[in-house]
Amino acid sequence: MKTSCLAPREIEERLSTAGVRPTAQRIAIAQFVLCEAKHPTADDVKRWTDKNFPKLSMATVYNTLSVLVKAGLLREFRLSHSTKVVYDHNIESHHHFLDEKTGKLYDLSPDEVEVEVKPGKRAKVRQVEVLLRGEWEG
Repeated sequence: MKTSCLAPREIEERLSTAGVRPTAQRIAIAQFVLCEAKHPTADDVKRWTDKNFPKLSMATVYNTLSVLVKAGLLREFRLSHSTKVVYDHNIESHHHFLDEKTGKLYDLSPDEVEVEVKPGKRAKVRQVEVLLRGEWEG
């Protein structure tokens, strides 16, 4: 298991500040998805809870992930090539690179991708998300 970026008390404070009641289950799941996991799926979170916080149901995992997304602590990202949903603790504007060989998803800063959007008067763009695909060699 990777070293955690925040202590459980700090996670509890972040949840409270975001208006989320900091139950033991939510603190444990938040600790994993915010500090240890990279783009986990709900199944990844469930596997982690089975090892580290037994007896949590899949429903609790889904509900907690949904609460964290609604609170703005986590982003939900649906990969267009599948029905797979991944969760991203990086809530800043950024893009992704999908290594098609390994299935691993990498964050790319907006400076690494040049995007020109010209929707004209038809649309008001709030956010641009780019998914690049290929083989990651770095």
